[in-house]
Amino acid sequence: MKRILSFITVLTLLLTSCSGEDGRDGRDGLDGAIIASSAFEIVLDFTPENNYSFVEPYGFNVLPTDVTLVYISWEVDNGQDVWRLLPQTEYFDHGELVYNFDFTQNDVRFFLDGTADFSLLDTSYTNQQVFRVVVVPADNVGRIDHSDLNTVMDMYGIESFEKR
Repeated sequence: MKRILSFITVLTLLLTSCSGEDGRDGRDGLDGAIIASSAFEIVLDFTPENNYSFVEPYGFNVLPTDVTLVYISWEVDNGQDVWRLLPQTEYFDHGELVYNFDFTQNDVRFFLDGTADFSLLDTSYTNQQVFRVVVVPADNVGRIDHSDLNTVMDMYGIESFEKR
């Protein structure tokens, strides 16, 4: 009788411990949470007329707890764009240039910062600068390396960026 009770107990534990839906492969630690993310790409010119700054409304809903990440197209390596998470700094003999951003629930602001005289910069540093903006839920920040745009795109299922 003792054996039968032990067998039934073990069988019950096995059957109840293996219930539920499978999680998404490669997404351990997310507790089955649905991850929503919005993204866009924008090309900007930083000029004295716009005070080396530009504000872009999101055009989609952003929750107060969401976090905005901004990447700049830094260089091209073997035909592939290399993206870097802002802020990024360039150093010159006459000072430094920092590509930076800040954000609210309504918009993101891109701006040049630093000690360099922006009016003396070559236009390759100020014109046709390409940025990718990704808005992610704050609960997921810190779970992956956000400095790598490809990892972020994979994590949040971003296949393309709306061009603005």
